[in-house]
Amino acid sequence: MHTLLLLLLLLAAGAAGSFLVWRYRTVLIRHWREPVLRDPVVIIESDDWGPGPSEQAERLAAIGETLSRYQDASGRYPVMTVGLVLAVPDAAAIRHGDFAHYQRRTLADSRDAELLTTLRDGVRRGVLALQLHGLEHLWPPAFMKLARQDGAVRRWLESDDAATETLPPAVQSRWIDGSTLPSPPLSASAIQSAAREEVAAFARLFGGPPAVAVPPTFIWNAEVERAWAAAGVRFVVTPGRRNTRRNAQGQPDGVDRWIANGESGAGGVRYLVRDLYFEPTFGHQAESALAAIRERVRLGRPALLETHRFNFLGAAAVFASSRRELERLLAGLLREFPTVRFMSTEELGEAYRRGDAELFEQRWTVRMQVWLRRLGILGRLGLKT
Repeated sequence: MHTLLLLLLLLAAGAAGSFLVWRYRTVLIRHWREPVLRDPVVIIESDDWGPGPSEQAERLAAIGETLSRYQDASGRYPVMTVGLVLAVPDAAAIRHGDFAHYQRRTLADSRDAELLTTLRDGVRRGVLALQLHGLEHLWPPAFMKLARQDGAVRRWLESDDAATETLPPAVQSRWIDGSTLPSPPLSASAIQSAAREEVAAFARLFGGPPAVAVPPTFIWNAEVERAWAAAGVRFVVTPGRRNTRRNAQGQPDGVDRWIANGESGAGGVRYLVRDLYFEPTFGHQAESALAAIRERVRLGRPALLETHRFNFLGAAAVFASSRRELERLLAGLLREFPTVRFMSTEELGEAYRRGDAELFEQRWTVRMQVWLRRLGILGRLGLKT
């Protein structure tokens, strides 16, 4: 009787295990297929730079000087990617036109000549890498609709504040109509036209299309990917999921796929996952960034750290504090991970595309160990990703 009961329990456990494997097979396969890094890879990713505060050129030059004081074992400097917003609403012109039509000020404006020089110099020195964050950090028709009826947007226009990151969050999303919540999607033709326009604007400024695009507020869809790919973009930075809209409360919503590093998206773009934070202004300092990097190393994944330009602009004391944290992060990183690899996001994406045998682990026993660690993390998250 006891033998029969034990046999039944074993059969039940086996059936339950088989059911779980079948139910979560897509998740399990995704995290097995995701390559495992041999050495730590760390990239600092900064967004929202573009037309605006005059101190940007000076601050970026100082950041570049800081980065150039550190090197990995191969002599490479740490790279900070610069997610560029190529234009902002021309508040004065819009007001002068009585809010009838949208008008923009672009990065080609003579007021931003010093910033362009600094960006190009940083790329030449190997400490900066440029990425497309958008022609604007908003959808112009939605912005103009709200400019006529929303007090917060009207006040922003009247303040001559070019910092679009101070706009209401729903307005900052480029690839939805954030004037209405829940947000309706944009038409395919509108997306295709806007993607071509922003890639062409980037190419005019920097001599070629952007290799990497970062969707503003991480809300976009497959049509955006196809349009970017058709215009020359090869890699898309993601938070590990694709949010396609904002809900009635204005929060990112509508996840239609979960994403792993190196996976292919619409149009053949390749994905990279940025899910760590280094925002000293918000308290994300060197210690917390290092702890997050340790976890990514344990999981065989790159550490892409998000940091926005507001951490480095404004009062001199704010910049000094953020720069000091950056130095502490880099010093701690090299001390704890002497084999760390510094590279740009484009270079990392190319390594995933070609399956770089030097960068990625080939031994299946090691990959199995890392896969089990990844599943342990997924278990705590309810196996949703």
